[in-house]
Amino acid sequence: MNEPRPPQSAGPGLSDREQDFAIKTWRYLRLAMVALVAGLAVSVVGERLLGDGDCFQESISAYYYTSVHAYFIGALVAIGVCLFCLKGSTDAEDVLLNLAGMFAPVVALVPTPGAGECGVVPGTTQHIRDNVINNITALLVVGLIGLVILAALSSRTLPSRAARRGYAVAAAVWLGGGLVFIFAKDCFLDMAHYVAAVLMFVCIVIVVCINALGYRDEGLAPSVRNRYGVIAGAMGISVAVSLVLWAVCWKYWVLGIEAALIFLFAAFWSIQTKELWGKGLR
Repeated sequence: MNEPRPPQSAGPGLSDREQDFAIKTWRYLRLAMVALVAGLAVSVVGERLLGDGDCFQESISAYYYTSVHAYFIGALVAIGVCLFCLKGSTDAEDVLLNLAGMFAPVVALVPTPGAGECGVVPGTTQHIRDNVINNITALLVVGLIGLVILAALSSRTLPSRAARRGYAVAAAVWLGGGLVFIFAKDCFLDMAHYVAAVLMFVCIVIVVCINALGYRDEGLAPSVRNRYGVIAGAMGISVAVSLVLWAVCWKYWVLGIEAALIFLFAAFWSIQTKELWGKGLR
């Protein structure tokens, strides 16, 4: 999260050893997300090949109700933590990563209303309402603790304007989601997963675009060879293709767009890990 920045004149900078520790932390957060996505793919394919299902679910989110259940939740929560803890190279990127990190646990903890028909594990469709109420209550409390801690840190040193705006957006998301959860639980149960998933992917797509511009501005490659630009373009094409598949009523169009964006998400972090391996941030 955007924490207040100490004045440039306040004491010496980090030692080489301390900088190396920071760079390794960023490196491992990026690698962890790639590994978690790979594990999710293995879990989904394994459920199809080794489980009781004789077909694929119509969306990756619907695997909440299958033997993928535990890994699906754990991976998304862990990815959310990684996104939240990872420092962006710019203030805008940092805010978007924080927001994506906030949305990912909601995607994990609030399932899609429909369980699907393939490989559904008995018992996973029971007590959904109680589970969501318990888990989201805990998540809201964790969010409140984070907001309070950041406010306390900001009282020591005034953060940048972008950091203050990011904090305001995060607080608004927390407050808005909390109010809907408290006063319109049925609406929250029906819509929270979809809203959080769409907003998470939107944040990630914008982060990819920001990196494409940053990569270009550093003169590292012309537009046609900008690896981040290629990924951003592939994401746009994936969305367009999915809309066509939706229009022709292909039952797996949601699974297709989710799989494509998640694959490109992993590709993005792989490329960024390689690019920033020795310096951590651009």
